[in-house]
Amino acid sequence: MNLKRTPLYQEHIDLGARMVEFAGWTMPIQYSTLKEEHLSVRNNAGMFDVSHMGEIFIEGKDAEKFVDYLVTNDVTGLVPYQICYTPMCNYEGGVVDDILVYKFYHNKILLVVNASNTEKDYEWILKNSGGFNVEIRNESDSYTQIALQGPKAQEILNEISGVDLHNIKYYHFEKGPVDGIECIVSRTGYTGEDGFELYLKNGSSVYLWRKLLEVGKFMGIKPAGLGCRDTLRFEAALCLYGNELSDNISPLEAGLKWTMKSDKNFIGKSSLLKQNEEGLPYRLRGIELLEKGIARHGSEVLDENGENIGWISTGYLSPTLQKSIALGFLKPGYRKIGTEIVVAVRNKKIKAKIIKTPFYKGSVKR
Repeated sequence: MNLKRTPLYQEHIDLGARMVEFAGWTMPIQYSTLKEEHLSVRNNAGMFDVSHMGEIFIEGKDAEKFVDYLVTNDVTGLVPYQICYTPMCNYEGGVVDDILVYKFYHNKILLVVNASNTEKDYEWILKNSGGFNVEIRNESDSYTQIALQGPKAQEILNEISGVDLHNIKYYHFEKGPVDGIECIVSRTGYTGEDGFELYLKNGSSVYLWRKLLEVGKFMGIKPAGLGCRDTLRFEAALCLYGNELSDNISPLEAGLKWTMKSDKNFIGKSSLLKQNEEGLPYRLRGIELLEKGIARHGSEVLDENGENIGWISTGYLSPTLQKSIALGFLKPGYRKIGTEIVVAVRNKKIKAKIIKTPFYKGSVKR
């Protein structure tokens, strides 16, 4: 299998990153240690190459109307240069992907999709575009995406930004120069911390990556890999496609009812309304292990009698909180905060309890 490389591949090699296969790409998992990079983002700033993510542009007279039909959240209510997070569902109410919708104007919208789903999403979007006056372009191979995350992210980016970062509200974006390079600059991220995601054409990516590391050096910036990107999003209880969301897991089960606007028409609406009315077979909850051990993806969750009541979607020893926590899908009757359960880890049964999420709240400016 020929793995794709981002335009920053050689930069990662030169920085000593450990590279791994991820969603058909060769990506940096870590440069130093996962914990060091994780805490750098929590306390100062970290910079991620997320150029493996997909960028699909929808343009035309019906762009806003079409995207509003594709996704569960409200696109028509967005003002220009506002963003929304939303599931994009199949006809049965499962999730094709969870994406970001960047609304430039009613006739131009950017969908930022997960790397593992880019081709699938593109085909799904094309399949459902009949009757809409739109042009659909997958421009993923033309864009580099750099995520600068952490409480010092704005201070660092201010050094070279021609965009007034102070005026960019959470889940909004602007277009403008960063050290002379034209970028889409959005106040978004996947870490629970304040930060920005920069979209730029590939030809300028190496220069901007190096420049950000240079200007952020004295503010504690570190390059960060996919390893800590996962632990950071997990502490903030943000869903990962393939773990907390899938073609067979609905937004309701994943705790994303707030993204479902039932006063409009969208793909999968009738299935989701039916599921909500009949009751959810499983529901995502936060879990804390009360004994030594780490819950892993796929681990069984049991009741006090040893009966299966669910499964773990993600689990870690939290680098920030220094305790073993997890996200898991549980049957009715086992979802109340404080309920005691058991997690099966490598033939060992570990006592645990249901706790509130998110596990950690960072510097995000909501």
